[in-house]
Amino acid sequence: MSDIPTRDMTIPGFIPVVPAGGVGSRLWPLSRPERPKFLIDLLGTGATLIQATVSRLAPLGTELLIVTGERHAPAVSQQLPDVPAANIVTEPSPRDSMAAIALAAALIEQRHGERIMGSFAADHVIPDADAFRAVVATAAEAARTGKVVTIGIAPTEPSSAFGYIHAGAPLADAPGAFEVQAFTEKPDTETAASMLAAGGYSWNAGMFVVSTSVLLGHLARLQPALESGVRQIAAAWDGPERAEVLARVWPTLTTIAIDHAIAEPVAAEGGVAMVPASFAWDDVGDFDSLAGLLRPGPDGAVRIGRDAPISLVDAPGAVVVGGTKPVAVVGIADAVVVETDEAILVLGRASAQRVKDVELP
Repeated sequence: MSDIPTRDMTIPGFIPVVPAGGVGSRLWPLSRPERPKFLIDLLGTGATLIQATVSRLAPLGTELLIVTGERHAPAVSQQLPDVPAANIVTEPSPRDSMAAIALAAALIEQRHGERIMGSFAADHVIPDADAFRAVVATAAEAARTGKVVTIGIAPTEPSSAFGYIHAGAPLADAPGAFEVQAFTEKPDTETAASMLAAGGYSWNAGMFVVSTSVLLGHLARLQPALESGVRQIAAAWDGPERAEVLARVWPTLTTIAIDHAIAEPVAAEGGVAMVPASFAWDDVGDFDSLAGLLRPGPDGAVRIGRDAPISLVDAPGAVVVGGTKPVAVVGIADAVVVETDEAILVLGRASAQRVKDVELP
């Protein structure tokens, strides 16, 4: 055993929360409703995306909550055997991110009283875990000042696939954090380029760090029925009335994202801060971004979950996913070929975002 002391990365009073929802429609047919992308080892590392997320977060808190759908809970439990069953919170149906995060906040307060919580999606790729944890620690200190804190990712290009955060002045009482002037929905590429040229803009990765009481307090002002509902559910969660209360109250909760429910209106009031991050980050939003995370083979093809033969003839930039039959690509640059037991997809990498428009009987 090494005599080198292990650095304690635990943030006092901090509980990470991992919302594990969505299906990754732009990664169809690899990702499907019964097999969402967070349950898949997309990068061939031996760990699924949710396993990598939990591994990245586990050193920061003494416990961690997962919020996921009922249909995915068994697979989540199987993939994360070290997470207690009581900390895998199941939603009967999707109600968007605000309901999931608010229920986690209410349940944390019900069990422990006020804590600093952090919400981090299950399907993001962040190779530098230490850099990530350092930014989260800075965000947690900023959250102790009463701010809702988001983590801004340094843009690498004027992407239209992400929302943007406009940073303002530094926070005097929270070193490393900045006031948020505004959130911008996904802009077109020209607008994104002008934002980057102006400076002060970061990608919005949907990571939030905040005191449970601050979050629920804002929710009580802005979405009172939602706040009341999650508190009712949390009060019954660890008792015999959970099923009845959940079935009665959950369908009444407003379906709304945390950006619209809390981040945007509270930012307009001066209550949101941002901690900038320079670590590499990707939300693996489509096959083009997935291919960009992997190294091509000697023939120039990116292989994902595939050992069967590939032949390329004047076909640079090919991506071939899954399947056991030989695949040949001839005269098509940047082609993507995806084969699963359920379907076959062929597209160009430049059209990767359009997979969501596929309509099949």
